[in-house]
Amino acid sequence: MNRLLVLFTIFFILPFVSIIAQDDLMDLLGDQPKTTDYTYATFKTTRIINAQSVENPAQGVLMFLIQHRFGRINSGGYEFFGLDQATIRLGLEYGITQRLSIGVGRSSYEKTYDGFLKYKILRQSAGLMNMPISLSYYLSTAIRTLKWEDENRTNYFSSKVSYTHQLLIARKFNKAISIQIIPSLIHKNLVPTGEDKNDIFSVGIGGRIKLTQRMSVNAEYFYTPTNQISYDFNQPFSLGLDIETGGHVFQLHFSNAQAFFERGYITETNGKWSNGDIYFGFGISRVFTIIKPQTIKTTE
Repeated sequence: MNRLLVLFTIFFILPFVSIIAQDDLMDLLGDQPKTTDYTYATFKTTRIINAQSVENPAQGVLMFLIQHRFGRINSGGYEFFGLDQATIRLGLEYGITQRLSIGVGRSSYEKTYDGFLKYKILRQSAGLMNMPISLSYYLSTAIRTLKWEDENRTNYFSSKVSYTHQLLIARKFNKAISIQIIPSLIHKNLVPTGEDKNDIFSVGIGGRIKLTQRMSVNAEYFYTPTNQISYDFNQPFSLGLDIETGGHVFQLHFSNAQAFFERGYITETNGKWSNGDIYFGFGISRVFTIIKPQTIKTTE
């Protein structure tokens, strides 16, 4: 945990110090930039692997996602090394504005429906306006629809609902390297025992290294203090490869988590990398322009 805090400090604070120094130097030189250059394509798509990235679908663009994960590789030849099982999520995301997007999805994992909104508060830029990071706020609701284990007792719909709040703090250091810090708060309306916390804090880190114009290696990790949860779980760690092919982004990944939504992969990961509890999977996203952007007419 201390290492994450140190990394966060270096990642988040030092760029501001650098910018202040640069601005003072520019004032002395009297050479002020005339335009603002915004950073784009910090990540290839709206997901790093499991976690949300700071990217949104463009305004008026609908994105369809298929997220698929097979069973554990260590399940052996009888289960074809996990290929006989599958966890899948189908999702839709839509860009309402350049800053605001919404999304819905349905996962086979615990038959869960989820919906979210993501708003970009800050956008990394240089020039006339210097901003060292991109910052987005992400709010998600997940509803578990498995049948009740005991249908004879009094059960409440609200007990199936959980909420996630996240800040997505990202910086694109150069054309090849991007890093994102993800402070997260997950609220569960119902927890297994009195020892479990309803509000669970976690912090994640993710990033990518660009290999070619259309290919990058991604990684992400979440740390959740264990004193908040009584049952056995493991910290999720994932590795992936993004391949951009025109209107598609194809993602290949390995993870010790099964779920694709926050409550699942942050607080309910059972797999352990050292035991071979690794799930191979892929993701495909395809975009469709629903509302074409307006063009500004100019006179000759």
